[in-house]
Amino acid sequence: MRNAGPMRHPVNVLTTRWSAACSGESAVMSGAGVWPLLAYLASAAAGPGRAELEDAVGVPACHAAQAAADVLNAMQAPAVRSAIGLWSARDLPLRPSWLAALPAGLRGELTGDPVVDGKALDAWAAERTGGLVPAMPIAVSKDTRLVPAVALAVATRWLRPFLEGVGEFPDGPWAGRELAVLYRRTAVLDRLRVAATPMGPLTMLRVMGTGGVDVHLVLGVRDEPGVVLPAAIRVLDDGAQFLPLEEGPGVSVAYVRATEPGDRLDVTVPRFAVSSTHDLLRLPEVFGLATVSDMSRGHFPGIGPEPLAVGQAAQAAVAVFSATGFESASVTAFEAVAGSAPPPEPYRIKRVQAVFGRPFGFLAVERRSGMVLTAGWVADPEPGAAMAGWRDAPGYLERELGQGTAAPPARLAGRGQA
Repeated sequence: MRNAGPMRHPVNVLTTRWSAACSGESAVMSGAGVWPLLAYLASAAAGPGRAELEDAVGVPACHAAQAAADVLNAMQAPAVRSAIGLWSARDLPLRPSWLAALPAGLRGELTGDPVVDGKALDAWAAERTGGLVPAMPIAVSKDTRLVPAVALAVATRWLRPFLEGVGEFPDGPWAGRELAVLYRRTAVLDRLRVAATPMGPLTMLRVMGTGGVDVHLVLGVRDEPGVVLPAAIRVLDDGAQFLPLEEGPGVSVAYVRATEPGDRLDVTVPRFAVSSTHDLLRLPEVFGLATVSDMSRGHFPGIGPEPLAVGQAAQAAVAVFSATGFESASVTAFEAVAGSAPPPEPYRIKRVQAVFGRPFGFLAVERRSGMVLTAGWVADPEPGAAMAGWRDAPGYLERELGQGTAAPPARLAGRGQA
């Protein structure tokens, strides 16, 4: 597999720019799922549209097709599946030189029947994402000439699963709501870091998964995804000065008595499932689509002799964070016209608590390359009713995790494994 580590920067820059446009609602997006399509379009564009697409992808158009192939290649880690598809009208001539730059075996044919073509595209999206994205985010018509699409699916299992239960956070915007809550205790304190950023201290928790994917949970001083997510991506890309843990949002540090030696990190985070559909043409300056979406003329002479413009550009994405792992998927498509009594406590330990008890961000990152595969914001976590079969068992977590430390910061009753 070609190492796409150097390509992480332009891909992450696109994700940074996109996330900066986020509102305060729950959302999930995949810049990595959009970037290859933009790069392939850039390689075939001419005029002002070519320059705008070059700016969006951050590489010269003459190298964009190879860069897109490198990025798609990097998204073949064990926990990541990606695929590109291209459907064209039967009578649309395509230049062999452009087709040769695309991965082999991807081409399909549009019949001109919107029902038949829609079903075929939806089936492709569902198959490539394991059913997480059941339909293509664009609607085809009899006038659709070309549909390039990228599907990206991430599925990782935590190296150490969380306990899960039902709980309430004592304060913040979710106070008083019964939520599905995840809890974990670890002795590895360096999974939690507090970065100094221009927007203030940023709490970042790294949750390691199988298959070469990590998920970073990020909590800022303010509940603003357009500030928090770009800051977190820049920390991953460029590094940062790290502060004492007690300076982090949602973090508290105390020295307590315990029955066993060793410092501890207690993490509390709500379970979440987020889905979004994005109209990329609403952010033409981010994706370089302002000129090439002008339907009055063609912009892609590198694709073929017929004048083509971008009529639709959309992404459907979903992300699920549970006790056992993380799943996300996106499909991006363009149309041209995804306790009991405690025993003695002889040890004095450092206990760090990290509580994600208000809106926070997440980044799914391919470990080897550092590429951000999925980014998102959690404003509305799963309700406690989603925890079918849980039993109210006061003291459950304390018994599961062992005696000698205070109860977790959310009032929890749950089930799971340590």
